[in-house]
Amino acid sequence: MTDQTVLVYASDPGEPPGVTPVRHPVPQLETQPFPTAIAQPAPQPDSAGPGTPAFRYWVAADALSSGSRMWGALVPSGTQWVPSVGRVLTAHLDVGVGLNAFYTRTGLEFFHRTVAGVEVFSAQSPEIVRHELGHAVLDALRPQLWNAAMHEADGAHEAVGDISALLTALQFESLRVTVLTETQGNLELSSQLSRMAEQLGWAIRQRKPDTVDPDCLRNMSNHFFYRDPVQLPPDGPANTLTSGPHSFSRVFSGAFLKALAGIFRQQPAQDQAALARAGEIAGQLLVDAIVAAPVVSAYYAQLAGHMIAADQRRFGGAHGQALRSAFVRHGILSLEAATSLTAAEVARRGAGLAEAMPGGSDEQGLTTVTVQGMAYGIKGPLVLNAPGEVRRFGIAGSDPVGGSLRPADPEQVATSYLEDLLRRGRVDVPQEYRSDTAVVDDNPSRFTTHEIARSEAAEGLALVRRRFA
Repeated sequence: MTDQTVLVYASDPGEPPGVTPVRHPVPQLETQPFPTAIAQPAPQPDSAGPGTPAFRYWVAADALSSGSRMWGALVPSGTQWVPSVGRVLTAHLDVGVGLNAFYTRTGLEFFHRTVAGVEVFSAQSPEIVRHELGHAVLDALRPQLWNAAMHEADGAHEAVGDISALLTALQFESLRVTVLTETQGNLELSSQLSRMAEQLGWAIRQRKPDTVDPDCLRNMSNHFFYRDPVQLPPDGPANTLTSGPHSFSRVFSGAFLKALAGIFRQQPAQDQAALARAGEIAGQLLVDAIVAAPVVSAYYAQLAGHMIAADQRRFGGAHGQALRSAFVRHGILSLEAATSLTAAEVARRGAGLAEAMPGGSDEQGLTTVTVQGMAYGIKGPLVLNAPGEVRRFGIAGSDPVGGSLRPADPEQVATSYLEDLLRRGRVDVPQEYRSDTAVVDDNPSRFTTHEIARSEAAEGLALVRRRFA
C-alpha cells in the first residue's frame, strides 16, 4: 500500500475555483512521536477528486502525517500528546456547520459551510489541519499555556499554529521552488508560504468583509508592532491589532517569518535546499524556546530571548543577527533588550537550558488569582490561573516612544484577559452561576473557548479552557 498514491492538495485550496490537486504517497498516520487518526474509516486509495468525502479524508491524512513528521524531528525525545488526548490524536473531519476548526484536548474538530454556492470544508485545507495540529504539539510541549489567563499564551498558540502550517509546507520541494520564484528569494514578501487559509478567508469575507485579510485568513508577511495586549482593544477589523488571539498572534508569526528570511539569507546558496535547511533551523530554535521559556507576562519577549539563547547553544550564535533584527522590527524585543542578550549574558543566565524538558502539569508555573465574580456578573469568587514563573532574562517588548515596556503584573494580566473574553462573548457561563446583572452572549452561532465551571482544585468556580480555534 505504501507505493500507492492519492490525490491531495499540497497547500490551501485557495479561492474558488481553487488549485489543482497533486499526487502524494498514501500517508501513514502512525507517525511517531505524534501518531494521529481520523474518526471515519479510510477509503480506498484511488483518484477521488475534490468534492468527495474520500478526497477530504486523504487531504487531512496527508496534512496530519506530514505535520507530525515535521514536528517529530524537532521535539525532545519522550515528547507525547497530553494525557487527555491519549496515545493517538483523532481528527473528526465534519462535526457540523461553521467556518472554523478546533483543538479540544481530546481531538481535532473540523466544520463545513456552503458560501456563495461553494461547499467549504475546513478539513480540506492542509494549512488549517496543520494549524490545529500545531495547537496539539504546543500543548504537548507546554501544557501550562492551556489554562494560563494571559493574552500572550493564546497569541503564542495561534502563532505556533500558523508556523506549523508554514514549516510543514517547507517539507515539499515543489512548494519551496514556487515560493522562491514568487518572492524572488525575499521570503519577507507575501507569498503562498505566508498566506494562511485563503479559501476560509474568502468564505468569511463574503459574510464579514473586514474581519480577515483581503487575500487570506491571516498573512505572516505583516508589519504589526508589539503592544502590551492589556492596553489593546478586544476586537476590531483585520487591518488593526487587537488583543484577540488570532489578531495578536500576527506580531509573533510576522517576526518568525522575518527570522526565517534572515536565516535563509545566511545560507551559502539561495536555493530550495537552503530554504529547507533554514526552515529546520528556525523550527528547532522555536521548539527549544517553547520548552525553556518561563510562563510570564511579556511571554513573547521570553520566547524571542530563548530562541536567541538556543541559537547560541546550538549554532554558536550564527543566526543571532537575523533573530534580533526580526524581533526588534516587530517590537517583541526592545533595542535595549536585544543588545543585552550577549553571548556572555546568555551563558550566565541560560545555564541548564540544554537539559530543559517539555511537559509538566497544567498548573506548573502558574499562580492563582481570585477575583470577585460579581464584578463580572458571576456568582461568588472566581479563580484565574495567572503567569507566575521566574524570568530567566530581564527583557521586554519595545515602548513605541523608546526603551522597554514594563511588563504588567500577573493579576492585571489575568483580569484583563477575563474581561476581554467576556467582551468578545467567548465564555460559557451556566445559568446557575449567573448573577442578576450577568453580561452573557447567548447567540448560538458564537463559539466559546472557555466556561465557568466548578473546580475541585480551586474549591469553587474557575475559568476553564475547552478549546483552541
